[in-house]
Amino acid sequence: MEVVSQINGCSGDTAGKVIICKAAVAWGPGEPFVIEKVRVEPPQKMEVRVKILYSSICHTDLSAWKGEDEAQRVYPRIFGHEASGIVESVGEGVVDVAVGDHVIPLFNGECGTCRCCQNPNTNTCEKMGVNPMKSTMVHDGQTRFTTADERRQPIYHFLNTSTFSEFTVLESACVVKIDSEAPIKKMTLLSCGLSTGVGAAWNTANVEAGSTVAIFGLGAVGLAVAEGARARGASKIIGVDVNSHKSTIGKQFGITHFINPRDSHKPVHEIIMEMTNEGVDYSFECVGGVEVLRTAFLSTHIGWGTTVMLGIHTTPEMLPLHPMELFRGRKVVASIFGGFKGRTQIPHFAKQCILGVVKLDEFITDELPFEDINSAFKRLVDGRSLRCLLYL
Repeated sequence: MEVVSQINGCSGDTAGKVIICKAAVAWGPGEPFVIEKVRVEPPQKMEVRVKILYSSICHTDLSAWKGEDEAQRVYPRIFGHEASGIVESVGEGVVDVAVGDHVIPLFNGECGTCRCCQNPNTNTCEKMGVNPMKSTMVHDGQTRFTTADERRQPIYHFLNTSTFSEFTVLESACVVKIDSEAPIKKMTLLSCGLSTGVGAAWNTANVEAGSTVAIFGLGAVGLAVAEGARARGASKIIGVDVNSHKSTIGKQFGITHFINPRDSHKPVHEIIMEMTNEGVDYSFECVGGVEVLRTAFLSTHIGWGTTVMLGIHTTPEMLPLHPMELFRGRKVVASIFGGFKGRTQIPHFAKQCILGVVKLDEFITDELPFEDINSAFKRLVDGRSLRCLLYL
């Protein structure tokens, strides 16, 4: 006989039981989220069920919710991938985390055994890497969410995580334990935005003291890049954004110069050339537009300039570069999750954050109850927040 537990907190013996809780369900592209009760199955082999405490909203959630990439249009679905929580129960074979551990989800997992995980030069994972097409669990190809009514309609997963729910089930490779003494609210930022931006500066580009940097797009990820470059001692950090308000915000994260492309008839890369003695050492494209990517590329110094691509490109447009342009020494690389191996390296990064190596508080601009998720999305669309934390 099936055992069901209706729960709002993490009290009581719920291991092995179906949990009925609240989740924000997306029923179609761009449709308002519906807060409703869902059934969350117990974790199966190599899976972990987590009580989500905080979940924030990233632009990746926004673009997926809008259905900008038709290939990702799988509904109904529970979005969300930047969060923090406590392990409620674990499935067979799980040894890296235990009930009661403080954890953050990893949209870019680390199985630890594949050839990529064994290679120190990549944070790609052949088995559990980021995959926007994946909507079910590996163990049996089924979902762990269904509607709580008599229909028992499957609700699909998103980016290995699905954190817009009071409880979620993840592959154990997509969960990392963090120090229980760390401020768990702030640790939410490490499961995507902060790690992606800071890591791009530290791991992918390896920004050196005294180097020059240009960042295109000053959302949370772009500002995290700035924070990472500031922490590394970059001498000049140029922020580029069409929102002039980002000039003031950017100063908090190390932006030394600001350009609004709408304020000048001169191409942005020419302005940057003049400001930096023929180009920056590193540029970061955090928008997801091919023309912005080309501008970022042209803004780097010939001979050694590196452009790091972080923006998500949802259109089928190809890179706007002529192959011969690469023979002048500039290069373009992409960065997923800031180059961090999630389970191996994030615990150390968390300790650095706690010690104040990079800022955390300034990224949290709003806190709202989970039920206000639609308002939180609107704030992001309107450009009024960096990270809005939803508390569950």
